[in-house]
Amino acid sequence: MSREAAQLRSEAGGHLPEGEALGREAAQPPSAARRFSPCPLFPSDAAGEQAGAAGPAEQRDGAAAGEGLPAAKRKVPAKPAKKGGHSKLVVAGGGLIALFGVAYGAGLLLNASDVPKGTTVLGVDISGTRDEAVAKLQTAFGNRASAPLQLTVGGKTVELKPEKAGLSLDSQTTVRNAAGSDYNPVTVIGSLFGSERAAEPVMPTDEEKLQAALQELAGSAGSVTEGTITFDTGKAVAVPGKPGSTLDADASADLVVKAFRAMIATGTSTPLELPVTTKDPVVDQAELDRAMKEFAEPAMSNTATVKAGTKFIPFGPKSLPKILSMQVVDGHLVEKYDLEALKATYGNTFDGVLIMRGTGEKTAVTPQDVAGALGKALRGKTPAERTAVIDTNAS
Repeated sequence: MSREAAQLRSEAGGHLPEGEALGREAAQPPSAARRFSPCPLFPSDAAGEQAGAAGPAEQRDGAAAGEGLPAAKRKVPAKPAKKGGHSKLVVAGGGLIALFGVAYGAGLLLNASDVPKGTTVLGVDISGTRDEAVAKLQTAFGNRASAPLQLTVGGKTVELKPEKAGLSLDSQTTVRNAAGSDYNPVTVIGSLFGSERAAEPVMPTDEEKLQAALQELAGSAGSVTEGTITFDTGKAVAVPGKPGSTLDADASADLVVKAFRAMIATGTSTPLELPVTTKDPVVDQAELDRAMKEFAEPAMSNTATVKAGTKFIPFGPKSLPKILSMQVVDGHLVEKYDLEALKATYGNTFDGVLIMRGTGEKTAVTPQDVAGALGKALRGKTPAERTAVIDTNAS
């Protein structure tokens, strides 16, 4: 029996059997056994001492990890990162970026011209220098832009020239808008594979010229009979106008512009029927009465004479019908002189007569000089008022 067992038996008053004393000794924790015994008695104690002697570093590691501390205060070691395909993805992504950079640089080099490669206008490639692009546009669309439009007004087929109507294809501005580098990566890289970069054609419209052309067209193609005054019989005769259909210029303007642009795009022009409207004559009865009283009747009432220097010529019922007519200006009837017929009438009457001009030069009498004087004479009522003198010293 060991000393520990004997001591236990003694503390129990010597009543413990030897086996029970030995069992209690075995039941004591290792720390208690070591406290009562300076040397190990069992193999397990020796193993424990060896483990303690062999690993102070391991004990420190255990303490550092929080052994013996509450669970909430223990340090949980971080999980090691999983080894997988992350590094492969990084390498693949870097390769794609490098490939993208090479393609983008190649695209920029390919598009170094004024108009980038693949730039088209209405399907025509205009890439190259600005001069080349303008030449390509003129070749492709020049004839189309100058071809007359085929129009129908009230059943009548008429033509309208684009230039007269203020319609055109502005090649210079079209190219200017299409020129310049496009740094959009999609466009730049796409040019390497033949993708197109569509540019809009610039087709400006001169609204004033278009309205003037349509109004003229309405006058020639419409069925309105305008009021006027005739001099065919040697007397002034008022002719009232009649309502009729005529071109609706306001409603036709947009249609004509669209037809022109369609002709540029397709190269074909199908007759376009323009809208018409019912219209009354501009010259009504009141205007006819005014013009008759103020001009037409006095003009044909007697002979009118034009004089320049010492020379003169009379105009009467036989000559005036060839020279004189009426036209509508801003809703009013005014006289109109046929200058060729006027020159044929006075012939060489004023040869040798010179008029001082504002330039300081003296020149011969012109039909315009004679027409101006005749207008004054035709409005005169007395014989003296019906003789008009061309001032040869006028400036």
